[in-house]
Amino acid sequence: MDPRDRAATLIEALPYIQRFAGKTVVIKYGGAAQVEKPLQSPFAQDVVLLKYVGINVVVVHGGGPQIGDLLKRIGKATEFIEGLRVTDEETVGVVEMVLSGSTNKGIVRLINRHGGAAVGLSGSDAGLTQARKLTLSRKNAEGTDEVIDLGHVGEVTKVQPDIIHHLTRGHYIPVIAPLGVDDAGNVYNINADSAAGAIAGALCAEKFILLTDVPGLLDKAGKLISTLRSSDVQRLREEGIIRGGMIPKVEACLDALASGVTKTHIVDGRVPHAVLLEVFTDQGVGTQIVR
Repeated sequence: MDPRDRAATLIEALPYIQRFAGKTVVIKYGGAAQVEKPLQSPFAQDVVLLKYVGINVVVVHGGGPQIGDLLKRIGKATEFIEGLRVTDEETVGVVEMVLSGSTNKGIVRLINRHGGAAVGLSGSDAGLTQARKLTLSRKNAEGTDEVIDLGHVGEVTKVQPDIIHHLTRGHYIPVIAPLGVDDAGNVYNINADSAAGAIAGALCAEKFILLTDVPGLLDKAGKLISTLRSSDVQRLREEGIIRGGMIPKVEACLDALASGVTKTHIVDGRVPHAVLLEVFTDQGVGTQIVR
C-alpha cells in the first residue's frame, strides 16, 4: 500500500476515535468470527485497538456449536424448539461448563495474547444478569395454546452493570457468557443476542455490534440495507425480509435502542477486522439500525 493511502486511512479514523473515546461499545461475538481460526486473531486485534484508543469494549459471546459438540461426545441428545435449545437439568450443567469455562476462557486468552487485559464473567457473577424462566407457547393440533417447557432457558429481567463499570474503569475488557440466575439461584441459558442487547442497554452503549454470518440485512433483491429505522422493522417482518434467525438479532437491536443505545449494527463477522471497519470508516459495513 502506498504510504499516502496508509495516512489517509488513519486520518479517516481520527474523527471516530475522537467521537467514541470514553464511550462504550458492546460486541456480540459469535458465528464464524468465533469458531474459524483465521478470523479469531483479527477480532482480538480489533478489540485491543478499540481499548487502546480509549473506547470501553464489552464482549458478550455465544457458544452453541461448542455446547452441541460436548453434548454429542457425552451421548446427550439435543432438542431444539423454535430455534431454542431445550435445556434440562443435565444439559444446563454442560451449558454452564462450556460457556463460563472453556469458551469464555478461550476468548479471554485470545484477547490477552494480542495485548489486551480481558477478564471473563458470566451473568451470575456479582448479580450481573438476572433472569426468569422463558415461557413459550404454540398452537397444538386442536388449535388451543400449548405451553412448552424448555427447561433452564431464560430471559433477562434486569442487568446490574456495576461489575462492568468497575472493570472498564480499570482498563480491563469484560468478556461475558450469556447466563442468568433468578432469585432462587437457578441458572438459565439465555440467547446470546438477547443477553448482549440487554447488557448494551443497561450500559447505554454508544454502539451495539452483532457479528453474524451474513453481510447484514438484505432486501428482496438481495441488496444490503445499509440503514434501517426502527419504525420500518414491522413492515419488513410482514414482507418476509426480516425472518428466521435474523428476527432475534433485530429484536435485540430494537431492545437496545429502546434502552438508550445510540446505534446498533448487524455486521458480517466473516470479514476480517469487521469491527474496525464498522467503527472507524465513513462507509462502514453491514446494516445499522437506528431510532
